[in-house]
Amino acid sequence: MRGRDPETDEFLGPSRTQQRREALEVRSLAEQLVALTPTQLAKLPIPEDLLAHVHDTRRITSHIAHKRQLQFLAKQMRREDDQTLEAIRDAMDDSGEAARRETALQHRVEQWRERLLENGDAALAELLEEFPSAERQRLRQLLRNVEQERARNKPPHAFRELFRELRELMANASDEHADQVDDEAD
Repeated sequence: MRGRDPETDEFLGPSRTQQRREALEVRSLAEQLVALTPTQLAKLPIPEDLLAHVHDTRRITSHIAHKRQLQFLAKQMRREDDQTLEAIRDAMDDSGEAARRETALQHRVEQWRERLLENGDAALAELLEEFPSAERQRLRQLLRNVEQERARNKPPHAFRELFRELRELMANASDEHADQVDDEAD
């Protein structure tokens, strides 16, 4: 009577079929990880030990050896806690929470850049009020450079640099806000 509760006679753990299904889901996730480029892998919240196994699996080209190594990677992934695997799945999922946050951040940065270019100093004052850690001089210089680029019909180097600067500023601010919320929850 192994695996049953002696009082209620119910099974204690998941069935073998459920275990097999979960193992196949993890193997499928492992296959997806191996198919990603190194740049895409770097963006995912993968623990260092698993990342080494992913790189080993990518390196092997022999069909049978690759298949064996993929099984080993899946086994190592099953040893990780569910939160880690769920975070990886969410980061890979285009419709996941991480993708929605990233898209929202991109739109917000784009809106701020357009406001800065249209309204100049007034919008810059609003931005500095909302993000006190912003570098006023750096942003003013970038705005001047964008205006000069547009006047001379040059490639949008400063335009892109302004976007990167705003994105970094807003991403850091959202990370700090998330840390504060976590601290308050504890």
